[in-house]
Amino acid sequence: MLLPNTLAQQLLKLPSAPLVSSDTAGWDNVQLALFDQPPHCIPEYVSPAHIVCINAGVPVTLEQTIDGQTTAGDSVAGDIGIYPAQLWQTFQWETPARFLQLYLDPAYLNQIGAELYGKDTVELLPQALPADPVIHQIAIALQNTISTQQPGSKLYADALATALSTHLVYQYAADRLKPYVHTGQLSATQCRRVIAYIDEHLAEDISLATLAGLVQLSPFHFSRLFKQSTGFSPHQYHIRCRVQRAKQLLKEKELSLAQIAQAVGLSSQSHLNYHFKKVTGVAPTVYMRR
Repeated sequence: MLLPNTLAQQLLKLPSAPLVSSDTAGWDNVQLALFDQPPHCIPEYVSPAHIVCINAGVPVTLEQTIDGQTTAGDSVAGDIGIYPAQLWQTFQWETPARFLQLYLDPAYLNQIGAELYGKDTVELLPQALPADPVIHQIAIALQNTISTQQPGSKLYADALATALSTHLVYQYAADRLKPYVHTGQLSATQCRRVIAYIDEHLAEDISLATLAGLVQLSPFHFSRLFKQSTGFSPHQYHIRCRVQRAKQLLKEKELSLAQIAQAVGLSSQSHLNYHFKKVTGVAPTVYMRR
């Protein structure tokens, strides 16, 4: 099962609570926590989740033991560690450290491996990386989603969890296999069912698993087929539907921009302005004048 950040703090026996946490976000396939910690030694423990750790602060000398192998070295901002689940681990640092951790459910990674490579069990290798732009961008996008308190983030978090898991399987798994080529689309009936559900729950925080369940597909397979069918990812399509509904409400001229944002499931007028302009090319106020 996925590792909640409160449990992560207890498991790692960290002295300080997370600065940023996804505990209350309701995400299904990935969790996030940003820690700012004094010098500390984490006793030996086993994590039930895969952990991706990013140095988010100043240089620090880190001593770590992973599955009986001890290493020590300097870590600078942007350095990444990949720590697979179910391995004995311990860490120690002598100066203050700030780090961002992503937690992935091994079962979800196995699902990605099965659908991409036909391999039911994915074995990740422990890694110490100077940098990985893909992991870093995904981590920052997830952190920004939490920091800005955006509602309706489940589809977005699911998409990023899929992207992160796919990248880890492709780059850092013990076995490098040739991926399957997925073709095809959702049937017309499946597409109508999913689109109708999105329209009926426009202002809600819909998960990828919920949409996939409507057509009895895995979230990963559904996401690929949906994009091939519509040209958009589920998250992008959800946003476009919200903007389309906002256009209708603007024409009616009965609600303020802030009320329209709330009606379509966006957290604020600024978020409405951002997504509206991104989809239509103009701001809501300009659209109203036209």
